Amino acid sequence: MVLGKRWKDVAETVIIGGGCVGVSLAYHLAKAGQKDVVLLEKSELTAGSTWHAAGLTTYYHPGINLKKVHYHSIKLYESLEAETGQAVGFHQPGSIRIASTPVRVDELKYQMARTHWHPTPQWLITPEKIKELFPLLNMDKVLAGLYNPGDGHIDPYSLTMALAAGARMYGAQIYNPALVSGLTPTSDGKWDVQTPHGTIRANRIVNATGFWAREVGQQIGFDHPTIPVHHQYVVTATVPEVKALKAELPVIRDLEGSYYLRQERDGLLFGPYEKEEKMVLQDSWVRDGVPPGFGKELFESDLDRIMHHVEMAMEMVPVLKNADIINIVSGPITYTPDLLPMVGPHQGARNYWTAIGFGYGVIHAGGIGKFLSDWIVTGEPPYDLIECDPNRYGKWTTVPYLCAKARESYGFNNVVGYPKEERFAGRPTNRTSGVYELLKGKASMGFHAGWEQPHWFYKPGDNAGYKPSFRRTNWFGPVGRECKLVMEKVGVVDLTPFGKFMVKGKDSHKLLDRLFANTMPKVGLTNISHMLTPTGRVYAEVTITQLTPGEFLLITGSGSELHDLRWMEKEVAEGAYDVDISNVTEEIGVLGVAGPKARDVLQKLTQEDMSDASFKFLHCKPIQLGGINLRAIRISYTGELGWELYIPHKDMAAVYQAIMAAGEDEGIDNFGTYAMSSLRLEKGFRGWGAEHADFIGKAALQEIKAKGLKRKLSYITMETDDVDPEGNETIWLNGKVSCVCVCVYIVFLPYQDHSVLTSHQNVLTR
Repeated sequence: MVLGKRWKDVAETVIIGGGCVGVSLAYHLAKAGQKDVVLLEKSELTAGSTWHAAGLTTYYHPGINLKKVHYHSIKLYESLEAETGQAVGFHQPGSIRIASTPVRVDELKYQMARTHWHPTPQWLITPEKIKELFPLLNMDKVLAGLYNPGDGHIDPYSLTMALAAGARMYGAQIYNPALVSGLTPTSDGKWDVQTPHGTIRANRIVNATGFWAREVGQQIGFDHPTIPVHHQYVVTATVPEVKALKAELPVIRDLEGSYYLRQERDGLLFGPYEKEEKMVLQDSWVRDGVPPGFGKELFESDLDRIMHHVEMAMEMVPVLKNADIINIVSGPITYTPDLLPMVGPHQGARNYWTAIGFGYGVIHAGGIGKFLSDWIVTGEPPYDLIECDPNRYGKWTTVPYLCAKARESYGFNNVVGYPKEERFAGRPTNRTSGVYELLKGKASMGFHAGWEQPHWFYKPGDNAGYKPSFRRTNWFGPVGRECKLVMEKVGVVDLTPFGKFMVKGKDSHKLLDRLFANTMPKVGLTNISHMLTPTGRVYAEVTITQLTPGEFLLITGSGSELHDLRWMEKEVAEGAYDVDISNVTEEIGVLGVAGPKARDVLQKLTQEDMSDASFKFLHCKPIQLGGINLRAIRISYTGELGWELYIPHKDMAAVYQAIMAAGEDEGIDNFGTYAMSSLRLEKGFRGWGAEHADFIGKAALQEIKAKGLKRKLSYITMETDDVDPEGNETIWLNGKVSCVCVCVYIVFLPYQDHSVLTSHQNVLTR
């Protein structure tokens, strides 16, 4: 006996960390029926960030997928007390996001267009309704509000204890204090988890250790990009005007003031997010580790640092001016570079999962616990949450980058959330293509998995620079010009950020037959194939080329590089395939050359016959171009004649310059990814090959086909003026939600004046 209970030396899942996220996962796994769930907490439950959190809960999230996480959290918290018998202190007075500028009103309208196909309640309300719900507001600047009934706040300590009671009720073991002192992988993919009380052999481990995540990851060779941030909130004494109210005030979020404010008993609680130049990082913990014994301590408060926000709050809620401050809480919360958590299995270590980097752990805890539990139990994620995939980061995510982005992200908490948003701190990373230096002064660059990639190009007279808007902005005309270039002449696009893998070995063909729902291409041929989950859903789309017998080049999207590599490595390990998979993403540059005159330009630079008869669509050949050896694949995502050139990184600039020089007479020019996306949608290219192997998901796919499809991907065309759909908008029919727009690109139709836009949308009808 130890810790007052019997020590388990084997476990199905060991969760490291006893904050609300880790305990939620233990609860969900045990409730789902998994036996031998163990949670290890180094000191006491809620130590770290959970215990001092402000406890805000909201259905709202600007992203479409995390809305589901928030929804599941709130629905769980509503029923948890009845299920476990533990009070959770859940208040649901609703919340209002306040718009006090015309741009903020546009932002709220943009979010409303994307919400009604979700079950989350959300409404755009007038100043009169806002005043009715929150009578203590100064309405001078209020233009509109985004109202979420059911939002509110919960006591983080009580929530965690209720989840722990539920976890124990369903059979999970929670040990504390139980410091994890070592993590050792075994040859069969399991883990030996060392503690002062003994070692547990676990089928999988989950790092849910909050601001200790980096230290735990370092035990197995990972430097997780997480960093503690100082966050302060202020609690007042009783405010007579608040005490006199008959109903609890809704939570407000003053977007321009960059703070939240809620009722706390008969007083008020408000917390600001300072600008990046004023906020404080605890970067010493990244360098030196968290001080031993730190757990339920706080930082020294600094009211001066947040006085600008305090003054704005007093202007918006005048009763604050006479309120006495009784407490200023300043504690660590964990940030990642993009403010989103890192959730799921981690590439590079079998059966190592993360649930870390939560800047908003309380509202994420319930939904993430369910999401991860479903994934662990069924073998696949219940829905797409790739924006939180831990494998979106790589070795390019350095400490200076982490610090710069965390500062930026904290300061960006309440900035306007524009479509096609770019954030520039920490850029560029060490991931720049061979043509970056040639193009950086000519283009508006986008950020893709650490890479800089041109979105669109400037010309003399253009309104250059990054100028986001909810309406048509400065890139609209230039992107139309680039579309016309590719449709009528020839253009060059930098596609280097593609993820690239070489797969070879005795079992390479066998492995890929298992992974992909398609026949593998013959030597010198290319196809587009899909990795499916066991239930027949698409996990990834990959372009596959067989270069030589048994040697395959795989190309995936930039954001899917390590996400897809992890899936493949998992199958290799579990199936004991004799193959070698090499990630060559940073070794190979890619240029796309597309347009009706593409062949004419390339033919000037090579002895290879580029004619239709000799170089057919979806064929690949090694060629010399301008004296440089490379591989060319005839493929085009633009709908026009085109090739992708796979070039050694060191030779990329020379090849680019040779192509541009050779194409002068043909009117060659650059184009970016905005134009490519528009042109690609016009092509509507989706290819599925004959299926012969017993690939993952085949049986499920056959069952889906036999039962008939419930949803269909269709195109619709909309005439618009200066507000264009961005994707994920709700489509209404006869006053009811009919379908969701899943993909939108601006399409400049060749038979129209290029100043006229028609928006084409992929929609899922149901």
